Amino acid sequence: MRNRNREAEADEAQIDLTPMLDVVFIMLIFFIVVASFLKEAGIEVNRPDSNQNPPETDSESIVVTITGDNQIWMENRRIDIRAVRANVARVLASDPEAGFTVKTEPGASAGTLLEVGDAAREAGVKQVSWPAEEKQ
Repeated sequence: MRNRNREAEADEAQIDLTPMLDVVFIMLIFFIVVASFLKEAGIEVNRPDSNQNPPETDSESIVVTITGDNQIWMENRRIDIRAVRANVARVLASDPEAGFTVKTEPGASAGTLLEVGDAAREAGVKQVSWPAEEKQ
């Protein structure tokens, strides 16, 4: 009689893991599906391939150069970051379809590049671009 009680107790002591595994698989499927719908916030950058020839810039193209020490040059003169928007708007007033290119030198900070791009977009530029790096 004792052996039967021990066998019955041993059967009752086992834990059925099937429901727990079902819950784990359902959670796994849920997280995979949710993760596929998440979109990371970012900035859209249009850079040409480095093996392509740079496009010919016409005389009405707006070119801004950021030096290695974060100085901003436009039309062969140094300008302040706060003046970028006004200068770009002035050029766009004469030619609304003018292109906008930002050239950066090694050492220029990404923050300055973003500020120039934001100022240009606020002035009405449709697309901000910069040439590909030249391989030496």
